[in-house]
Amino acid sequence: MKKDMAKVFKALSDENRLYIIELLLKGELCGCILIDKLDISQPTLSYHLRILKDANLTTSYRDGNRIMYVVNKEVLHQAKQFIDSYDHMEASCNL
Repeated sequence: MKKDMAKVFKALSDENRLYIIELLLKGELCGCILIDKLDISQPTLSYHLRILKDANLTTSYRDGNRIMYVVNKEVLHQAKQFIDSYDHMEASCNL
């Protein structure tokens, strides 16, 4: 679980990837729309999308000649739960 969450948080540690997630939370989009909204090249967009997909933060499917990208809200929910779990831990000197 921690290893998976580390991958998620690493994927979310980039401003462009956070913006991609923000855009996709409003609805599924194709790469052609994403590239228009970001000030990055197509190879850079592909790189960021691969990192998000490898962290299971996004999924994709083919719609004709376009690839549509969708946020995996379940993984975002798991990340939130993971962070929230730290609120319930008590400080202890017994490490």
